[in-house]
Amino acid sequence: MTRSRYRIISSSNPYFLTCTVVNWITLFNDPKTVQIILDSWSFLQDHDRLRLYGYVVLDNHVHFIADSSDLVKEVGNFKSFTASRILDRLQKEGRQFLLDQLRRGKEKHKQDRTYQVWQEGSHPEMVFSEDVLLKKLQYMHYNPVRRGYVDDPMHWRYSSAGDYSGKSGLLKLKGMDLR
Repeated sequence: MTRSRYRIISSSNPYFLTCTVVNWITLFNDPKTVQIILDSWSFLQDHDRLRLYGYVVLDNHVHFIADSSDLVKEVGNFKSFTASRILDRLQKEGRQFLLDQLRRGKEKHKQDRTYQVWQEGSHPEMVFSEDVLLKKLQYMHYNPVRRGYVDDPMHWRYSSAGDYSGKSGLLKLKGMDLR
């Protein structure tokens, strides 16, 4: 039996996904940590394992719209890879306070690890039309505005908002031709 009504049921549609850090811990306030997220998406796209339509990285979660022939597997790979790299970085830099928080945030049933970076699941919502795609992109791109970080979505560096306004972003979106 599934734990959630949010499931990936089609490989022919993109999905709006949310990956949240355990206990909403602020991890992505450091550009080097955000770069781990961006590098992972770039790798998955470069190897034709994921098509990214849009994204935003906030301080404690990411939203993205993507599709893949095996999206469940690739989201799992994304979360596993980024968690491993983030933990390596925190340990290398002696960031014990954050490591302690990630240890306390670990689900009790996860006996195979000391720390947990991501909450379970990715809350997938199927994007079944262009109208839904535009609504999800707008929701995602305006998230930093609603949080009071910027006044205009174009001013949030870690977002694909610029790509949809004709500017080059930090990642090349391979999910669609934007121009």
